Amino acid sequence: MSAVIRLAEPADAASLVALAEAVGAEPERWLIAGGKAPSVADERRYLRSLRGYAGAAVLVADVDGRVVARLSIARDTHPACAHVADLGLMVAREERRRGVGTQLLEAAVDWARARGVRKLELHVFPHNEGALALYRRFGFEEEGYRRGHYRRGADYVDAILMAYAVESGPGSLG
Repeated sequence: MSAVIRLAEPADAASLVALAEAVGAEPERWLIAGGKAPSVADERRYLRSLRGYAGAAVLVADVDGRVVARLSIARDTHPACAHVADLGLMVAREERRRGVGTQLLEAAVDWARARGVRKLELHVFPHNEGALALYRRFGFEEEGYRRGHYRRGADYVDAILMAYAVESGPGSLG
C-alpha cells in the first residue's frame, strides 16, 4: 500500500481526533491518554501553531482522502539535546501492517535530516508487539526500560525507550 504522506493541516483536526479516539478506545490501551483525545478546536489550534515553527511537525498518511495515521515529531528544546527529536506514531487498526507506519518513519527521518537532527527517540509499551516489531525492523534500538514511566488513571505503565541514529541510518548509535 502506498499512502500520501504530508504535513497535517488544520482541516485535518476532526480526522486526527477521530483517529486518536478510535486507537485510544482499543482494548489493548495503546495510548498514554487512554482514549482521551483533544477537542477538535484544540487540535486545530495546535496544528495552526506549528505553521511557522521548524522544531515540530505532525505528518499524516492519507489513503484515498482519509487520514489513517499520524506521526508527531518534535525537536528537544534544551540546547544540549537539540540534536534529538521525539516522535509518536498511531495507525488506524485497519491500516496496520500495510506499510503506512514505515512510510511515516521514512518521512520523519527526512524531516530530521533536513533540520540537523541526529537521533530520533520514542517510547513504546512493552505489550505493543506490533509496534516493537515495526521499530526494530526500521532500525530503532532499545536504549532502556522505564518502569512505571507513565501514569494512566490509577495505573503506572512501563515503557521501552528506543532510538534511531539518523545520520548513519539503521544500526548502532555508538
